[in-house]
Amino acid sequence: MTMDLPDVSALSIGILGGTGDQGKGLARRFALAGHTVLIGSRSADRAQEAAASLDVEVRGAENAVVAAEADVVVVAVPWDGHKATLESLREPLAGKIVVDCVNPLGFDGKGAYALPVEEGSAAQQAQAVLPDSRVVAAFHHVSAVLLLDPSVAEIDLDVLVLGDDREATDIVRALASRIPGARGVYGGRLRNAHQVEAFTANLISINRRYKAHAGIRVTDV
Repeated sequence: MTMDLPDVSALSIGILGGTGDQGKGLARRFALAGHTVLIGSRSADRAQEAAASLDVEVRGAENAVVAAEADVVVVAVPWDGHKATLESLREPLAGKIVVDCVNPLGFDGKGAYALPVEEGSAAQQAQAVLPDSRVVAAFHHVSAVLLLDPSVAEIDLDVLVLGDDREATDIVRALASRIPGARGVYGGRLRNAHQVEAFTANLISINRRYKAHAGIRVTDV
């Protein structure tokens, strides 16, 4: 399945919201795979502190610098700051592949639940805000705990990749497959991203019940 994927080994990767565990975890794994990785934050100091906390070589900078310099940009910001962050970076993100892994979730006494999004999903909101970018949805179901754990050599899961640009989804599938144990699997058009984002609430419930870090595997592919 990986034979049809492009060579993405030379691409640099920027992580917006890279000071959170998900962002730092992805940054760590991509750096281990040999990529140049930049962690972004609204504060350059916070970004540099997050980069320094990892056991790999990663650079930290303000979000705008990361958006301008990286070849591919991953959006891992909190949902409540998603739209405003992307609106402020529309110009440097123009023409680039933007990978949205944000899950719009709420939490109450019963656990996690999916939040309604006017545009349909976080990824569709990103595409609406960034009309000149190539938005792809991916990396929603990867455990930050496993990504950050140096004792975990391989991440045992499939990464569902959704988008309307075939070349862009193939590149992101290839990037997912750069993480040992992981595999990028095409999951449909961007209009179906809401199902993937919402399923994260189910995974959180699974993980709480079974004290696990569950992901998903797609059979017969």
